Amino acid sequence: MLSNKIIDKLNEQINCEFYSSNLYLQMSSWCDNQGLEGCAMFLANHSKEEMGHMNRLFSYVNECGSMVKLGDIKAPPTEYASVTEVFEEIYKHELFVTKLINELVEAAFSEKDFSTFNFLQWYVGEQHEEEKLFKAIIDKIKIIGADGRGLFHFDEQMKQLYAGRQLDGAGEPGFNG
Repeated sequence: MLSNKIIDKLNEQINCEFYSSNLYLQMSSWCDNQGLEGCAMFLANHSKEEMGHMNRLFSYVNECGSMVKLGDIKAPPTEYASVTEVFEEIYKHELFVTKLINELVEAAFSEKDFSTFNFLQWYVGEQHEEEKLFKAIIDKIKIIGADGRGLFHFDEQMKQLYAGRQLDGAGEPGFNG
């Protein structure tokens, strides 16, 4: 049985993952509106991945005999100055999510809730991958550039990254090829 503290923190994380999904979907729309088809496809797919993260937490809370409490999900920003800003904001957001996951893991450990602690190890690894992915994307933008032909080339790179990260039935990326 989950303690009230753990239930509250898991619900907070569920709502954070829901927001992340909305954020990336909104960013996908912005990219599409800018003619950045590859970025739009990648971010729409990543939105689905975040929803998969939310659903995994949702199921865990229910499986433990507790009730999920969905809260208000604020609307994400709709305007960005550049594609560089989009991916820098994503990276900052992923650092924030990592902080929340770490706080949740710490709470599970201090509550001696080793089942939840064990369950959360997947999220610890996932956040490492998310930070690494978005840092690499920002590095690519710096190398390729986000103007003129560089922007076109970067968008093509994102289209290839999207093709390699198609989601499986569980909302997790699988790699093609």
